[in-house]
Amino acid sequence: MILRAITLAGGLVVGAGASQFPEFSQQYTQRLGGAVDALSEVVADFDASALAEGLTRNQALEQMRGTDFIERRRADMERTFLRHATLSDDLKVLSDASPFMRAYHGMRLRDRDVAQAAWDTFEPAVPLNLTGAIFAGVGFLVGLLSLSAVLAVLRWPLRRRTA
Repeated sequence: MILRAITLAGGLVVGAGASQFPEFSQQYTQRLGGAVDALSEVVADFDASALAEGLTRNQALEQMRGTDFIERRRADMERTFLRHATLSDDLKVLSDASPFMRAYHGMRLRDRDVAQAAWDTFEPAVPLNLTGAIFAGVGFLVGLLSLSAVLAVLRWPLRRRTA
């Protein structure tokens, strides 16, 4: 009886958590758009400076050698270009996706800074739509089955053996 109550509670907790995914992923996507916009300005500024000197981006990066500071700045810019490309690709996929497709592409919610900023302002709410209900139901089943499996494994050594 107690194990059934624990399993039910686990299902309810996971279901409640899963029901928050649609809203969190939407807020993550909004923050992702802001991060891409900010990085786009940095990239455009660098590219404009390179163009003013008659250089491509790669040529300008190659000229950033010599002192420790300039080397560090070159490495910073290379990371910025890579992050801009990665986040832009993620934004392209997530921006028009439904909550179910954002769940399918969940690995694209991977930027720690964007996720932390979204989490810092996220306020859980009761999902009053079909999407939230579906996520809650799936989460409930996953929590219920997962906790049942864990409890079954934990009880296995304690079961009575019949001979």
